[in-house]
Amino acid sequence: MPTIDDLERHRAAITGHCYRMLGSGLDADDAAQETMVRAWRHLDAFEGRSSLRTWLYRIATRVCLDVLGTRSRRLRSTEAGPVGTIDDPLTALPASSWVEPIPDVAALPGDADPHERVVLRQSLRLAFVAALQHLPARQRAVLLLVEVLGWSAAEVASGLDMSVAAVNSALQRARATLASRDVTPTAAALSDEEQALVDRYVHAFERYDVDALAAIMHEDATMAMPPFSLWLRGHASMSGWLLGRGAACRGSKLVPTAANGLPAFGQYKPAGDGRYLPWALVVLEIERGAIAAHTFFLDTATLFPRFGLPDHLPADEVFPGDH
Repeated sequence: MPTIDDLERHRAAITGHCYRMLGSGLDADDAAQETMVRAWRHLDAFEGRSSLRTWLYRIATRVCLDVLGTRSRRLRSTEAGPVGTIDDPLTALPASSWVEPIPDVAALPGDADPHERVVLRQSLRLAFVAALQHLPARQRAVLLLVEVLGWSAAEVASGLDMSVAAVNSALQRARATLASRDVTPTAAALSDEEQALVDRYVHAFERYDVDALAAIMHEDATMAMPPFSLWLRGHASMSGWLLGRGAACRGSKLVPTAANGLPAFGQYKPAGDGRYLPWALVVLEIERGAIAAHTFFLDTATLFPRFGLPDHLPADEVFPGDH
């Protein structure tokens, strides 16, 4: 019979699945923990006809469906309202409104084979997780079980108490909805050129060279700052913000991390006493050889501990990318 250690070996995989379903790292943690509790309580029901991970996925999917029955859809900033201007007021929405980032290490199982890891990593991307939020809960579950985990319609039907015909119908509708959201497929890992682009972003941001930042972004690139609903599009707006209301970011340091299969950084602003204090988790999205979006998640009290980022940087701290 499996032990608690056997269950725990699958926690990252289960957390990643719950995150795709729920769009929140904190909710995913809670759902994964509830999955482990239910599995432990009903371990005698595990008959070994499927793998332990598959059995846990079934439990986790039901846990997430229960959660989604009482939750509203999470948003990206670009869905919260029309594009803004640099003079618009900053209106904060509740944390439960937003699709949140999640650390790669918390959601990608270390024992996945290379092909599986590619699929799991791509399906963590912010754009994909946000698109999933437009699906009804059961369609969301069906799509993830088939497209991400590779289950057959019969396996999904058994796991969700549906008929095979109902599974196929839900899958067809889910695929149509995602196609309408225009979720652009991305590479599984950064190419050398994309890594160089990220390095240029770090160098430009830490020098606060706004022209250099604009030069590596698409003309219609976006910038957002959850929990504020304001988002901006285009070089002029982003440059105007950074040189105006956002000018206090000048002199910041960026500490590398990874979120949602994307390059990310902890941003620390100078505090005036020689230290650097947390300001944002910055997540970059790259398309067609340029940066398409940079999102500044401002809930550092929640996010920095989750990402293992320090609560401050001393004046003499040196990190990759520092100059």
